[in-house]
Amino acid sequence: MTVTRSGFDLAIIGSGSAAFAAAIAARSKGASVVMIERGTTGGTCVNVGCVPSKALLAAAEARHGAAAAARFPGIQASAGPVGFPALIAGKDALVDRLRAEKYANLADEYGWEIVRGTAAFTDGPALEVARSEGGTLRIEAAHYLIATGSAPWAPPVDGLEQAGHLTSTTAMELDRLPESMIVVGGNAVGLEQAQLFTRLGIRVTLVEALDRLAPFEEPEISAALEAALADEGITIRTYNTLTAVRRDDTGYRVRTSGSEQELRAEKLLIATGRRPVTAALNLDAVGVKTGRRGEVVVDEHLRTTNERIWAAGDVTGHPQYVYVAAAHGTLAADNALDGAMRTLDYTALPRVTFTSLAIAAVGMTEAQAAEAGIACECRTLGLEYVPRALANRDTRGLVKLNADASTGRLLGAHVLADSAGEIITAATYAISAGMTVDQLAHTWHPYLTMAEALKLTAQTFTSDVAKLSCCAG
Repeated sequence: MTVTRSGFDLAIIGSGSAAFAAAIAARSKGASVVMIERGTTGGTCVNVGCVPSKALLAAAEARHGAAAAARFPGIQASAGPVGFPALIAGKDALVDRLRAEKYANLADEYGWEIVRGTAAFTDGPALEVARSEGGTLRIEAAHYLIATGSAPWAPPVDGLEQAGHLTSTTAMELDRLPESMIVVGGNAVGLEQAQLFTRLGIRVTLVEALDRLAPFEEPEISAALEAALADEGITIRTYNTLTAVRRDDTGYRVRTSGSEQELRAEKLLIATGRRPVTAALNLDAVGVKTGRRGEVVVDEHLRTTNERIWAAGDVTGHPQYVYVAAAHGTLAADNALDGAMRTLDYTALPRVTFTSLAIAAVGMTEAQAAEAGIACECRTLGLEYVPRALANRDTRGLVKLNADASTGRLLGAHVLADSAGEIITAATYAISAGMTVDQLAHTWHPYLTMAEALKLTAQTFTSDVAKLSCCAG
């Protein structure tokens, strides 16, 4: 038996960052909202992405820091054994708390219902929901928002499906640490996971199909990060495409295009990207177009090819960051319910990879500027010229600034440093404001902070910073 419920202003499929931002925006306008979730409330970020991975990275950093403390005279190093079950329990407790505080409790506070079940579109348009407790519910609304997110994706490789593998999600659910692991994928997730498990005492081999790690960052960033990871004991194999996987009682046997020998490890983690979750939504029934990777095709206002259906977050194929998803959710609610027709500008969209050294970037790379036909003047400064890095006894890393050669306007900033994520915010503001590198060089930067690296790098466009006083540059 199917029960019909109608009269909603907005029906949302999913319960992650985009979904909650849209629901809060809609309820703030007095609109009626219903949310449908087939799994755990909160989406990728709080459950299996940002929060749990960064919690474990912080724990691994603390252990590694004990060993790295040997750089400081008089400090004894003692990494000690890893109590992995305790780390997982701590991670789970944090996730449970944030899921309650930032998601489930907010739905109650703002006053919308979360229906448990699997939703698919049907004629109307309407949603047909197979409820978790049994029965079918038909939901009719003025507008619909697809906010189903993305899921880990693995390439089609001989034997991989039969052998099975870890993803970034299941790797954080292990009940014990293996002795060895192969991580496939040299972008953000693979880099973070490879370093995480290395610092927990696992022997890690990192495999990347392209010619360098972090292949979409500046080459200088890739080279310096690769050196830092190699120093920690990670075996790095670039220009290696996974071609075959086998599994036996001892673990995995992996073949790649770039090596005649098999790679062997107890565990295999595939971190080759994520794909939008759209397969079961029956989008064809309501005329919603999808792209090559299954992403929902939207216009600049986040409207799909059905005028009453919108999409937000990872499912759109736009940059897969939680802050983009949240901005999408609010934007979609404004446009659907108010006809605001707002858009987003991604020109100064920052990104961070939480390795140590961390990568942070905003704006164009040198190659992107060239592709856009912009003559680019670029400067790179090693952290050995940054006083705070000298005080920290750690001068690994660099800052690269890319400027329009004709105007001096800052086009991009790229940082490799342990505090890169904090440094990049200032560069984001500078690009948003249309600042030149000369203006950046003459903007106040507090001394003995890592953010001063931005000013110093900007000064290299006109000065030799090696000849400046450290305190009066």
